[in-house]
Amino acid sequence: MPDAKLTVFVVDDDDDIRKSLSRSLEKRGYEVETHASAQGFLAAYDGARSGCLVLDYGLPGMNGLELQEHLNARKLSIPIIFITGHGGIPQSVQAIKGGALDFLEKPFRQSVLIERIEAAFQIAVERDSARERMQEKAERFDRLTAREQEIVDRILEEPSETSSKEIAGFLGISPRTVDHHRARILEKLGVRSVAELIALAGR
Repeated sequence: MPDAKLTVFVVDDDDDIRKSLSRSLEKRGYEVETHASAQGFLAAYDGARSGCLVLDYGLPGMNGLELQEHLNARKLSIPIIFITGHGGIPQSVQAIKGGALDFLEKPFRQSVLIERIEAAFQIAVERDSARERMQEKAERFDRLTAREQEIVDRILEEPSETSSKEIAGFLGISPRTVDHHRARILEKLGVRSVAELIALAGR
């Protein structure tokens, strides 16, 4: 069963293709949103909803490759499956280089499209998970005071000099003060040691 939290965004200026794809995908349990133009999609999409983009290459106005470039420039990361009736090898190479998952020529088998959508969903889930981990890590580091952040920065800059005495000498404060801050840092970051702190910062 498709993940209900993920959406297949279909962008194609051909009404029949758009409706046909929407019907067939919805019958299989997918959440589908359709748009007739790149501009219409951009007006509605802010990156908050996850899923994949089934994108016609030959759109009037802003074509599919231009939309891909626009999304990349805005760092709106969504897996793209291009569909086209008249794209060639140069266009497909450009699309793949831009991060597209595939470039399918019309007419294509529904089973092939479903397979690529499922692959795209897997990528979307992995990206969402990585984004959530990064957000959670950033929130932990945001809890630190300015002095605590100074100590963390020193630990990361000189991981071989992490004793309280060495850090105190560098910052011009007492080792006892560093001990106090270190305990608070470990508590706020949810780690048990300096080694875990360094590993957290590197992930």
